[in-house]
Amino acid sequence: MITASEPSWIAPFTGLSPRQFGKLVTALRREGADPVRKGRPWSLPLEDRALLVAAYWRTNLTLRQLAPLFGVSKSAADRIIDHLGPALALQQRKRFRQDTVLIVDGTLVPTRDHTIAEQSKNYRYSTNHQVVIDADTRLVVAVGRPLPGNRNDCKAWELSGAKAAVGKTTVIADGGYRAPAWSSRTAANVAKPNSQSGKRNTTPPTARSAPASSTPSPA
Repeated sequence: MITASEPSWIAPFTGLSPRQFGKLVTALRREGADPVRKGRPWSLPLEDRALLVAAYWRTNLTLRQLAPLFGVSKSAADRIIDHLGPALALQQRKRFRQDTVLIVDGTLVPTRDHTIAEQSKNYRYSTNHQVVIDADTRLVVAVGRPLPGNRNDCKAWELSGAKAAVGKTTVIADGGYRAPAWSSRTAANVAKPNSQSGKRNTTPPTARSAPASSTPSPA
């Protein structure tokens, strides 16, 4: 059974060292994430609850698969994530440094709620989620509202609110997006002289000339 009392489980599911994880749990407790509850107590200590949330976020396991690994029911695991998840989530940034470069990509998430999900290119009912990460830290900085899975990325980028969330910050994306911002590397390539003719390349970049990200699609 997975438990935070065994340090070997911490790094694979959190990306943190046991010492860092201990500091995280201390901070959670200081912020009131483990209050004395009336009625039934939590089935897991705070350390194990934090580990469960991290494991859920960092793996593709469903709650039905994950819960038995921690010795709890599916409904108990669901309650733990609903309660502790917001405390572990990064606060959304309202401003970015001037030299910040972000990467956006869409991911299709299988969704049972057919009031919003639509059949998409993965042949399943899915929702389109626009995920934006910092190119340096690889941390997620914004996630758009879920949209029907048959929406293409260039429309979902705007309609989901992800574009508005990052403002005028430089964003790079693959060719499926129309006129995203371009990285300084692309701008430099456009401005440098033509090596064969010696003439300056003045052709403006197009959406298709934006570099495709070599970073795996964030999930």
